[in-house]
Amino acid sequence: MGILTVNAGSSSLHLVMVDGDRAGDRCDLSDPSEGATDIVREFVRGRPVPDAVAHRLVHGGELVRRPMIVDDRLRAGLDEVAALAPLHVPPALALLDTLRELLPAVPHVVCPDTAFHADLPAHAATFPLPAEWRERWGLRRYGFHGLSYAYAAERAADLLGHPVGELQMVLAHLGGGASVCAVRNGRSVDTSMGFTPLDGVPMSRRSGAVDPGLLLWLLDGRLTREELTDGLYQRSGLLGLSGGRSGDTRELVGDPALDVFTHRVRREIAAAATSLDRLDAVVFTGEIGWDQPEVRQAICAGLGLLGVCPPVTGNRGSDGPISAAEAKIAVLVVEPREELQLAREAGAVTGR
Repeated sequence: MGILTVNAGSSSLHLVMVDGDRAGDRCDLSDPSEGATDIVREFVRGRPVPDAVAHRLVHGGELVRRPMIVDDRLRAGLDEVAALAPLHVPPALALLDTLRELLPAVPHVVCPDTAFHADLPAHAATFPLPAEWRERWGLRRYGFHGLSYAYAAERAADLLGHPVGELQMVLAHLGGGASVCAVRNGRSVDTSMGFTPLDGVPMSRRSGAVDPGLLLWLLDGRLTREELTDGLYQRSGLLGLSGGRSGDTRELVGDPALDVFTHRVRREIAAAATSLDRLDAVVFTGEIGWDQPEVRQAICAGLGLLGVCPPVTGNRGSDGPISAAEAKIAVLVVEPREELQLAREAGAVTGR
């Protein structure tokens, strides 16, 4: 019957039935806050019972470091990590509860976005904080968008005609959330997001990395913790940079906000490349990475020091290169297909 994949993002919800590497029936919501539970119930009840349900879990903390089948004990523990990704985990857990109720006889697998980065080298994962803090609260670089990176790395390797274990690449997942990842021989060796999905490059509404001293200064009688949290998660990033105009890159072409965004992505790509021995390819994925040539062009235009040339092709109808055929470093676009990676990981755990 296939695997039902559930991908609850910060501003979207995608339900997709996957059979092998083929996506079938799907339901996509751009505003999952409005009637999502009823829509999910209707979607499930109108179809055959799946072999398993794969749930994207943005942050599993130390509790979930790899895909795991959910039982009552694990489900209870997941509430304790929800605060690590407040835009993502609470709605994902609500959907998990709904679907476990609707489909009690099939295995439900949580697939953490952090799993792809679970074996980061210690020098990349360790924060320069007091040891007692790190040990007490498990403070480390977790990294995110791992499902996207796992799929895109394998897909890029197929397109380049080499095993992923022989390639060294920098991948950029650019969407409502955004990050950069260095992949050496199929493994993540560095990434821009840290302990939470608030870190790294500016995003649609999230700030990305800012000076922690600035945050301490704001908390010193200028903003409450609640005001700061709301500002960093909901009113920063492209929305803040554009003065509230928009958090959508498509509406910001020519706006200085987009200059800041592309500069920060370029900087992270260059930094990630220092974790590699060589650079075989730069891979763009995520909704923006896949679908907005102006952004890719601006990013690559500043990567000449790495030997990356600007793309010569705009959008494609399928995955593939957008760099010149003679380019020494390939630039590729890969359509985000997290549903396929979710199904693969759940299938590996359940044997279905």
